[in-house]
Amino acid sequence: MIKINKVNIGGNQGLVLIAGPCVIENEKITMYTAGEIKRITSDLNIPFIFKASYRKANRTNIHSFSGIHFEKALKILQKVKREFSVPILTDIHSEKEIEPVAEVADVLQIPAFLCRQTDLLVAAAMTRRVINVKKGQFLAPQDMKHVVQKIESVKNKKILLTERGTTFGYHNLVVDMRSLQIMKDLGYPVIMDATHAVQLPSNTSISGGEARFIPALSKAATAVGIDGLFLEVHPDPSRALSDSGSQLPLHSLKRLLITIKKIDELVKNEN
Repeated sequence: MIKINKVNIGGNQGLVLIAGPCVIENEKITMYTAGEIKRITSDLNIPFIFKASYRKANRTNIHSFSGIHFEKALKILQKVKREFSVPILTDIHSEKEIEPVAEVADVLQIPAFLCRQTDLLVAAAMTRRVINVKKGQFLAPQDMKHVVQKIESVKNKKILLTERGTTFGYHNLVVDMRSLQIMKDLGYPVIMDATHAVQLPSNTSISGGEARFIPALSKAATAVGIDGLFLEVHPDPSRALSDSGSQLPLHSLKRLLITIKKIDELVKNEN
């Protein structure tokens, strides 16, 4: 079990929700979304970690929105943390970003495309923050053992492992539910990212997505026995400045979580 402020994840604890918009577009949308998710999860007694990227470094198109000013984005994340008393997760893209981000974030996330970058993994681990690693679309789940070993090499065992789909032919991803169990056998909590898993990567000049499959993947992964569910949530995905095709509408979140909680309780009680 890993403790993130007041949130415990793993060790047959109840499911933790990691959720928020893909990227910080502005303070208004970020605060509104965080507040609504906090209200919903409090009503359902589901532990909640807020996520949002301060910057998107791997956009398909050079002209795509990548975020607002770095320091301003971190201040917004700090405000979310302070006003809603929730842990913060955000991704890092280079070693120079780690120190200022670690002052705000409770969980440092390694993006899927960077999950094999040894220097980045080790530098992030040395902060002693919790490290969440997205499994690369190009990796078999068994290969995540090497990622784990890199983080453990500097005596950090606060690790989360996240499934987000595997490349399947051109412009598509597939989720092998066996990967959740395979990664769990590595000894750390496993998260299912049910929103990035429905992406259609680089389908045109932007990545598309099939958001209608988010509930199905969420339910299936919860039935396997995941420790956390990762969802990108937006008040109006059609107007989102990043990943508009693969974010869950905020108004759909509570209904989905009611079902997810029932499945999780059934699975965890059996164990």
